[in-house]
Amino acid sequence: MKRILLIILSITTSILVGLSGQSGRAVTALPVQTDVPEEILRTEIILTARSPIDGKVLTPAEYAELQAQIQISPPPRLSSGIRDKIFLLELRKTLLQLFPFLPI
Repeated sequence: MKRILLIILSITTSILVGLSGQSGRAVTALPVQTDVPEEILRTEIILTARSPIDGKVLTPAEYAELQAQIQISPPPRLSSGIRDKIFLLELRKTLLQLFPFLPI
């Protein structure tokens, strides 16, 4: 008797689950028609650029000129005192990674 009730319950449940899953809703797995595919966006040529210095909008020619100037100009030099302090901080960081129990 229990076995028959279990079979009837399982059949009824599977039918209800099957019918509730097919409620006539539209498929939502496809992207929206107005959405531009990522493959097309990757190949799109960007005609405006922003300055890495101040964020102003530049034309491609201005951006190329600015990049050339940045590559030519040497990086700013730090004073020897600041360089020594940075070296000591990096040394302290390394020592604390190797010996975390040191009181430095």
